[in-house]
Amino acid sequence: MKDIEKEFGPSSWAIDNKTAVYALVIIISLLGLVSYITLPKENFPDIAQSKVFVQTVYRGQSPENIELLITRQIEKKLKSLKGLKKVTSNSLPNVSVITAEFKADIDIREAKQDVKEAVDKAKQDLPQNDDNLEESSVSDINVADLPILYVNLSGNYDLKKLKEFADNLKDEIESYKEISKVDMVGALKPEIEINVDMNKMTAAQISYQDILTAVGSENVIGSAGTVKMDGIRRSVDIRQDFKDADEVAAMVIRNPTGKAVYLRDIAEVK
Repeated sequence: MKDIEKEFGPSSWAIDNKTAVYALVIIISLLGLVSYITLPKENFPDIAQSKVFVQTVYRGQSPENIELLITRQIEKKLKSLKGLKKVTSNSLPNVSVITAEFKADIDIREAKQDVKEAVDKAKQDLPQNDDNLEESSVSDINVADLPILYVNLSGNYDLKKLKEFADNLKDEIESYKEISKVDMVGALKPEIEINVDMNKMTAAQISYQDILTAVGSENVIGSAGTVKMDGIRRSVDIRQDFKDADEVAAMVIRNPTGKAVYLRDIAEVK
């Protein structure tokens, strides 16, 4: 029986023209490498989120009441929304949190607007004329606003000095135009305590309102406009805030008769 030889044209050509095949592979590899290098890249690309959150605060209510009076009423309106994938909720003491998840092809901005309209429609089913019930807030997650770097400061310094270092570092980081916002958390805010002696205050004919007015008018930070530096427009503040307790104690408070009275004469400041 005569053997029948079968031949696949491209394979046979590749075997007979090895040099051409090698050259073609190199060319394709180079084109792929160039395409990869020139491909636009982002270190922190925007990631579309398909969730919208509804939070409603109702003070003084148990989780059961929150579920019955708030969560269920809002969920009824949300379930009819176009493109909705699922609705989940948490009914906690004093607060209801509802998450509406939409399909990936839904524009999250339109979805957020639809959720707001649905929540507005649900208002008529919520408790009426109750000051403990706050307006529902509707929000989504913008990944671009999430922090990309955390910087922790520590050292053998007191809290005031560490706060000063943190403020300087914050200003330095904000000087880069690529940085949109810098938040500082964990730093203690200094407080000055004023303990008034009632007898001395009465004798000097000074009232609590006189002290509040005097402190408020002295301890201010005002805006002086903006100035352009290194291509970035920055705000300029005029600071008249107190630096320590001695400055507060040395503040002059005038009584109705026009006689000057120092705060340290009628109160302990620390």
